[in-house]
Amino acid sequence: MSEPSDHLFSPLKLRGLTFPNRIAVSPMCEYSSANGHATDWHLVHLGSRAVGGAGLVLTEATAVNPEGRISPFDLGIWDDEHIPMLAQITAFLHQHGAYAGMQLAHAGRKASMAPPWEKTHTVPPEEGGWQAVAPSAVRFSDAYPLPTALDRTGMDKIVRDFTAAAVRARSAGFDVVEVHAAHGYLLHEFLSPLSNHRTDEYGGTFANRVRFPLEVVRAVRTAWPAHLPVFVRISATDWTPESLGESWTLDQSVTFARLLKQEGVDLIDVSTGGNHPGQQIPLGPGYQVVHSATVHREAEIPTGAVGMITAPAQADRIIQSDEASLVLLAREMLRDPYWPLHAAQQLEQPMTWPIQYLRAASAKTPPRQPVATPTA
Repeated sequence: MSEPSDHLFSPLKLRGLTFPNRIAVSPMCEYSSANGHATDWHLVHLGSRAVGGAGLVLTEATAVNPEGRISPFDLGIWDDEHIPMLAQITAFLHQHGAYAGMQLAHAGRKASMAPPWEKTHTVPPEEGGWQAVAPSAVRFSDAYPLPTALDRTGMDKIVRDFTAAAVRARSAGFDVVEVHAAHGYLLHEFLSPLSNHRTDEYGGTFANRVRFPLEVVRAVRTAWPAHLPVFVRISATDWTPESLGESWTLDQSVTFARLLKQEGVDLIDVSTGGNHPGQQIPLGPGYQVVHSATVHREAEIPTGAVGMITAPAQADRIIQSDEASLVLLAREMLRDPYWPLHAAQQLEQPMTWPIQYLRAASAKTPPRQPVATPTA
């Protein structure tokens, strides 16, 4: 838990890692891969955020198998051939002082879709699409595919795929893995009664609905080195009205976070929504921070806050008030890859600049020599 003196530029220790600050680049899908492979786009996109001073840079949702992609253009980690380019990226991140994180994901019933800049539609098999799977044969909406309900064989394969993905991520030099259990993708689909209509031991009660996500997390934690952290991203609430039926709630998220802590999870990345088109989200600056604070306080586990966090003073206040241990920035990092450097200036905190960019810094700013960030 946070100390009274913690602020945005305090170090954060999780297991064998000490992050240089509390700023992380949130996973953001780029839809710029071919057959799951990272490209020069990913090197520049992720690398520039390390140059900009983020303490942790997370990849986009990275599919653990081909059927787990949101679109045919998603990043993947299901094949050893994905490792070399990812290793080049992590080496660059380390060289510029950032730790590297990979979000491991399976899209479930929201798979085989066109990129978001196209009209929302399912990609048919003749255009590279595939059959989506889910806890139950329930569409997300009419524009999404009708998924096949997973049987035990399919679920076992997904557990193995998450496990193998974690091993590959470590081979590629990643320091953190985050299991994606949010935003209406597969593991969130198991958690929420809106998408989980099963009548076996994986549906119905809370204990049944959390069973498969916990199996996945347990497998990843076992496969991941003990000295390195595992994160889990959750949607703390479905944001749906009671008229739509029972949903996933903040109280359930707190209980789930306690179970994740018992499984050796080190931080809960707290987002919301994404599992029903009827969601009603009260958007506004830092609108999800209260959920992070609640999980942090009641489950007694470090959390990450994300969602419309834009101003340095706002981010600093979140850490100082112990509402989160880490602040994850998404759109603001797209607007300004060097947000951490500029935030340090505004908050009058010491921050090294890349030696190549030193002429743009203040006269008293020390240079950041390119060196590898060690892992414990």
